Formats: sequence, structure tokens, C-alpha cells
Amino acid sequence: MSQPDRAIEIFDRRSVRLHRDRAAPRVEACAEILEAAADLLVERLDDVTRRFSRALDIGGRGFVAPRLAARGIETVCCDLSGAMLRRSAGPGVVADEEWLPFAPSSFDLVVANLSLHWVNDLPGALIQLRHALKPDGLLLASVPVLPTLSQLRAALLAAETELSAGASPRVSPFPELSDCARLLQRAGFALPVVDAERLGVRYRSGLALLRDLSAAGEANALVLRDRRVPPRALFAAAVTRLEIGAPFDPGLHLGIMTGWAPSPDQPRPLRPGQFTVPLAEALEDRSDELLRRSLEESGEG
Repeated sequence: MSQPDRAIEIFDRRSVRLHRDRAAPRVEACAEILEAAADLLVERLDDVTRRFSRALDIGGRGFVAPRLAARGIETVCCDLSGAMLRRSAGPGVVADEEWLPFAPSSFDLVVANLSLHWVNDLPGALIQLRHALKPDGLLLASVPVLPTLSQLRAALLAAETELSAGASPRVSPFPELSDCARLLQRAGFALPVVDAERLGVRYRSGLALLRDLSAAGEANALVLRDRRVPPRALFAAAVTRLEIGAPFDPGLHLGIMTGWAPSPDQPRPLRPGQFTVPLAEALEDRSDELLRRSLEESGEG
């Protein structure tokens, strides 16, 4: 399979890897949040009748693979960070999500829990995942969507603007929920579905939020970030703003993406002109049926 064209670099992938390497020994500190996100995603399997035998876990940080194993699904784990990958039992591959090494039709299920939002070429990564799926294989992915961390973004911007002549981007940009559906369609997935979930987390301390983000490997990896040591008072000033009215909700919004690798056996919508019953006739028949049931229930029929 040919590799995707190099996209505009928004994220420094080396920094993403280093952040995940450093976070691996501390990730249990935010286990409650990552487990809740993993449950929201894996529980989607209860809504499908298909049974899966071999899955790919992309960047699950050791929280997804055990949930798949409990369902009897053989799982291969993949992570940009070797240190984070070692948290997952079973076979694993250290690989960049932008350059996946898997052969076509290797898996019938791919689960990517909070791992694709640091990818520069997300459409290209999704195309690669579609190719790695067998026909009628399922993709389950979760990504943070706006307005996730909007309070933190605003607090850092205001604090840095007060302390210096300008401000550097310090919180990753997130897509809108509507963007997720377009991404699945662009990548060629069939029957795409996207819905929103919100993780109900509240913090009394802004510093606790920053520590959780660091423990999850979610530190700033933007290419355009200011590489200089930030002003000493910056984070203290931002934390003070966050803690006004504490406990506060950091706004962790997830886009849950579901898509199927195309297969000839999948249902397809009818093309224009294929309908055999005019819409007006169908609505009239439905209206007559509802009236008949209403009269029967009232005893007037």
C-alpha cells in the first residue's frame, strides 16, 4: 500500500512520542478517566451483532486491550511509544499512526481510544486503518472535540497576554463534532456514525488538571509552540483563573466515530428513482393506519 502524502505538520511527532514515553510510568494517575473513555468506546460492541476475532488497539495505553480480551478478542497493540506499549500484555508493534505497517485485511476490528488527535494527516491515517480492516470490519475511534479544554485554553491565553507581549499556542486544536463524520466519509468508510459523549470530571485544583494531562501524555506538542522556558508565573496565573468557582468542569467532550470497511454484503441506500411506492402514498397509508389504531383503542372503531 502506498504511503500517504506528507500533510502540513501541526504536531511535532517526536515530541508526542517523548511525552508518551515520559507519561508511561505515571499514566495510572489518570486511570479513572482513561478507563471511562475506553468503556464508552468498547461498549459500542454491544450494539452490533457481528462477532470479532482479531483486533488492533491503537494507542490504548494499556486500558483497551484487557477489555477486548475479556470479550474473547485476540488483540494486537500499536503505539508510537515503546514505553507505553509495554503497558499492554500480548503482541505489540511500535509504529507511527501516520505510517502503519499492517497488511490489508489484517483485522476485523480497530479500536483507537484518544490516540488519533495528535496525527497530522488524520484522513490518511483513517484510510490506512480502513485498508488494515477486512471487508465489513469495524472501526471504533474516539477523539476530543470542541469545546474540550476551552477553559484551560482561555486561561493560558489570558495569563500569558498579561505577562508578556503575546501568547503562544499551548492547547492542541480539536475538531468540531461535525468534522468527524466528514473524516470517516472522506476515508471511505461505509455506514459512518458519529455521536458525542461527555466525560463528567470535576477538579478542585487547576494544577490537578495539568498533572492529569501530563500523566496521560497530553502535553503540548504543537510545532508552532514557543520552545523557550515559559514565564515562571504563567501556569500559576492560569491555574488561579481556572480555580475561580471551583470545583470546575474542564469540558472533556468526545466524538465517538463508528465506520465499517466497505463490503458487497452491506446494506446500501436506494438511489434516486429506485423507490417503488410514491412518498405521498406511503404517508397516506401510514396516516390511515394510525387513525385506525386510535379508533380501536378509544372503542369507537
